[in-house]
Amino acid sequence: MTPLVTGAVLLAALTHASWNAIAHRITDKLTGFALISGGGLLIGLALAPFTAFPAAGAWPYLLVSAAVHIAYYALLMRSFRLGDFGQAYPIARGSAPLLVTVLAAVFAHEVPNGRAAAGILLSCAGLTGVALWGLRGRRPDWAAIGAALATGATIAAYTVVDGLGVRASGSSLGYIAWLMAVQGTVLPAYFLWRRRGEAWAVLRPHAGLGLLGAALSVTAYALVLWAQTRAALAPIAALRESSVLVGAAIGALFFKERFGAPRIAAAGLLAVGIGLMLYAG
Repeated sequence: MTPLVTGAVLLAALTHASWNAIAHRITDKLTGFALISGGGLLIGLALAPFTAFPAAGAWPYLLVSAAVHIAYYALLMRSFRLGDFGQAYPIARGSAPLLVTVLAAVFAHEVPNGRAAAGILLSCAGLTGVALWGLRGRRPDWAAIGAALATGATIAAYTVVDGLGVRASGSSLGYIAWLMAVQGTVLPAYFLWRRRGEAWAVLRPHAGLGLLGAALSVTAYALVLWAQTRAALAPIAALRESSVLVGAAIGALFFKERFGAPRIAAAGLLAVGIGLMLYAG
């Protein structure tokens, strides 16, 4: 985890939280995610001629990842329908890093050393604190929590699959271009089928915001994929999920959701965890 890799992943966290906030802001979730996914398709097709074609060994990972990403979008839409942004986003993102640690150890043979493991655990404790603060003073909505946890499982799955795939591809930019192009066909096609006859009228008011979300989404994941070619998967996953604190701040600023002292304490735990991961070598 060099300073350059750390900076790239933290920038990815910022852009990722921003596009999720845009997706939450668009009330019609299918419209919002169709725009973001379709925008990713357009960006992928625009990039593809200028990037190296992924090596043959990367394509099984890429196709599996595309399928998992589609499940992720469906579950994330459900999470945003059922719960507040400040609750759904932290639970979905905060539940992923520990799963990634286990999966990376099994499939990528990446077992973190003591300092890195402590950093991952502290970061997850901070992320869990943010998530639990989103439940304060209310009876838990188990349907919303279940959808968010299932979303976290898909995040862990595509993180490890893409970590292996991008390393086999020979080009992180080529991999992201083709991943966006492949996965970006399904949601827009489903949207056009569901909203046939009114698609343009529904899309038009949100087109600019949705395409901005697409650009942020592709940027965020391209940065993460590049980082995964430079460092182990589990620390990157834990560091990337610092986006939940950005998400909490966005929720407080734009959705009038309280930030509060517990989230400040959670941020402190996350910062210590990041420091341990950065100097784990």
